[in-house]
Amino acid sequence: MVLTQFFPDSIAYPAAAIVSTFYLSAWQMVKVGRARKTARIPYPQLYAEKAEAAASNAVQIFNCTQRAHQNTLESFTGYSREISTTIMALNYPIAAAGLCGCWTIARVLYTIGYSTGDPARRNLMGAAGLSAVSLIGLVLGSTLSVANYYCRDSRGPGHFCLRSFVAFPEKAIVLLQ
Repeated sequence: MVLTQFFPDSIAYPAAAIVSTFYLSAWQMVKVGRARKTARIPYPQLYAEKAEAAASNAVQIFNCTQRAHQNTLESFTGYSREISTTIMALNYPIAAAGLCGCWTIARVLYTIGYSTGDPARRNLMGAAGLSAVSLIGLVLGSTLSVANYYCRDSRGPGHFCLRSFVAFPEKAIVLLQ
């Protein structure tokens, strides 16, 4: 089969990491639904008012849980993380799976910490930093994978070579466009 020749054997790892992000979102939706029910916040109200949150711990927990989910959804914009994981996985499947998996774990920790009702606890065990570093790693790894495609040296595809930019400047121009 043609696909087995194109994809590395370890492609299942990044695929599992990408799928885990959908389970993360589903888990967060359940948490928000439960917190909404406990706080008695009616739909379509996105957040409770500040005065309501100050008066009730359940309402504060709802607001924080909702914010954790919203923050995760904001980072889903354009599915950049999934696309970066997929592109990076073409050359570095284990690293791509690890970074995407770290991002998912960081978001779980972030949600658990934020869902306590104390916004200061949202960075549970360094979740925000781990999330950011994972995402930056995915972007840099996918960039390197794209550069590897355009910049091949005598060792064959998959070896990044700055010399290729000098020897074949037209490839560098295509890469930068």
